Amino acid sequence: MDSATKDEMQPSLPPGSSCPGPEWPEQERAERLARGAALKWASGIFYRPEQLARLGQYRSREVQRTCSLEARIKSVVQSYLEGVKTGVWQLAQASEAVQGAREALGQAHGLLQGAAEATQTLRPLREQVAQHKQLQVLSQLLPRLWAVPAAVAHARSLIDARQLLEAYVCLRELEQLQEETWAPLGGLELPVFEGLGPLAEALGQAVEAAAGAAGRLAREDPARLVAAVRVAEVDAGYTASLELAPRGWRQRCLQALQEGLDRTHFGTPLLPEPGALAGWLEALRVALPAELATAEALVAPCCPPHYKVVRLWAHTLHSGLRRCLQQLLGGPELGAAEAFTLLHWALRVYLGPEMMGSLELGPEADVSQLEPLLTPENIEQLEATFVAQIQANVAQWLQKALDGEVAEWNREQEPGTDSSGFYHSPLPAIVLQILEENIRVSSLVSESLQQRVQGMALSELGTFLRSSSVSVLQPDGAASGALAPVETALDELQRRICRLVLEALLAELQPLFAALPSRRWLSSPELLDDVCERTARFCQDFRRVRNPAAQLLLAEAERTVVLQYLRALMQGRLVCRGADERTQAAERLQQDAAQLRELFLGLGLEESVQCAPVLLALRDLLNLRDPMLLGLEVAGLRQKFPDVSEDHVSALLDLRGDVSREQRLAALSSLQVGPQPSPSAGRRALFSLVPAPAPALSSCLPSGPCA
Repeated sequence: MDSATKDEMQPSLPPGSSCPGPEWPEQERAERLARGAALKWASGIFYRPEQLARLGQYRSREVQRTCSLEARIKSVVQSYLEGVKTGVWQLAQASEAVQGAREALGQAHGLLQGAAEATQTLRPLREQVAQHKQLQVLSQLLPRLWAVPAAVAHARSLIDARQLLEAYVCLRELEQLQEETWAPLGGLELPVFEGLGPLAEALGQAVEAAAGAAGRLAREDPARLVAAVRVAEVDAGYTASLELAPRGWRQRCLQALQEGLDRTHFGTPLLPEPGALAGWLEALRVALPAELATAEALVAPCCPPHYKVVRLWAHTLHSGLRRCLQQLLGGPELGAAEAFTLLHWALRVYLGPEMMGSLELGPEADVSQLEPLLTPENIEQLEATFVAQIQANVAQWLQKALDGEVAEWNREQEPGTDSSGFYHSPLPAIVLQILEENIRVSSLVSESLQQRVQGMALSELGTFLRSSSVSVLQPDGAASGALAPVETALDELQRRICRLVLEALLAELQPLFAALPSRRWLSSPELLDDVCERTARFCQDFRRVRNPAAQLLLAEAERTVVLQYLRALMQGRLVCRGADERTQAAERLQQDAAQLRELFLGLGLEESVQCAPVLLALRDLLNLRDPMLLGLEVAGLRQKFPDVSEDHVSALLDLRGDVSREQRLAALSSLQVGPQPSPSAGRRALFSLVPAPAPALSSCLPSGPCA
């Protein structure tokens, strides 16, 4: 293509127009820099005069370079202008093409509007076609639709006849017909299918009823139970095309199994009446294992494996029983017998080999996951109720037994004796046997109840005398001091009984000791002979009492005699008139001590527990020749009998009759400045139980209690 042709194809610029170059803000600065650089170069080249000769050469060279640059610039500008011309021509061509496309789109839009108007005219025809199709479907299904009411009635008759599988097949056929008409009719519900909902509900109720009586049907009509379970399972896997909610017959069937089982054994009419708890629990002991055996042998084969029938039966029975027991404990308070029966049944029988612990009950029952029948609060409540009522009954019985025992011993005739000739009462043995039996029975329930009953028995035993049979009530492994409070209380009670018994002896002896000491007492043993005679006669009956009670009675009798003897000496009835009378008094004390010792040794009292040796100590005090040594004798008396006081010592010094005021004060001072008496665990009080007349102030120490 030549340049002329190319010029014709490209648009031409208007005359007088030019393509202005781009404005460069840095152009002026660049020009100044160029001029400065040129001047610097020229001043460097032509600085010396000899270089001016070459100025022409430099000028011609720069002219050539300038021409070359101008030619190159012109070429670049020409090329740029040609590109601009080509772009302007292409834009003009594109504008013409866009205008043509716009005109074509306008024509297409007009055609579409015409087609939409034509479509609106076809809508009635389309509706008539749809109605024609519906009428065609209805005309084809009309014989089957006419048979729907009869099929619904037939299905109901099958339900009434308990033919559940056949009824479910009929229901499914009707629902399938409903699905076939629903889509072609555009979701239109025909009135002929209004009875399907109640029919399905009636069939679901029949399935629930059969599941609720599963235990009975498994024995009498297993086919009906199998049919009900199969209907529930088949319906669970069925997905309807209609937008209907799931019927959930499988869940209803499982719930009916649980509710029927609970209603059979734990319904409201079956709860125990007051006083009938034992019979109710015994009936459950028989019925629940039988129910589990029925579930494993008969019901489980009628149900799918995922029903886990045996586990369902075990957990349902356990939950129902637990709920009933909670209701029972929330009602009126149980009696002692019912509380014990419930504790024993829940903790022992229910978990024992006869029920939930049976080896015949397979692992599928999963009884290890069962909650306890009774909560810790329930157990605490029942144990407290049982122990409180048993304790009240035992206390009442013990009181009546003691009243009867008192009446028995107050009769005119002599009390009964055992084979050894000792007085005998069967009451302690009977009491211990009853308490031991209560402990033994409580051990059949739990260790905590046994400990409660043991504590109750020990507390009630405090009203009886200690015997060698008490050890049977002490729990194995208990601390050795567990019985200490009881033994302390019983020892105190024994001493009180001894004091009551010896009050009669005291009444006989007090008139005899009223004449002691006296001149007659110094010269004759007649007074003490009477005391010993009456004491021996009184204590003869103690031979019928077993040890250690007999030893306690004899010891208290001997102590009573000695205390009366000391009381008489302290009254100041006699004052010795010389050394001879003091010697007689000392010998009389020695003879009386020996006579009392022989008396009680003959009665069987051990010598180590006798109190008569105190008379020998008083004899030494009276027999002392030198009054200046009374301090040593009084200190020795204090060492042997720590409870002796200044008043007692003063009364004894008065009996001597030869002690001056200075000697008395010196003797009394030995009670305070002498060594303190050593403690003795077995030493019993004597002087502290004997009142002594208050001495004259002239005979008291300045720091003494009488000062």
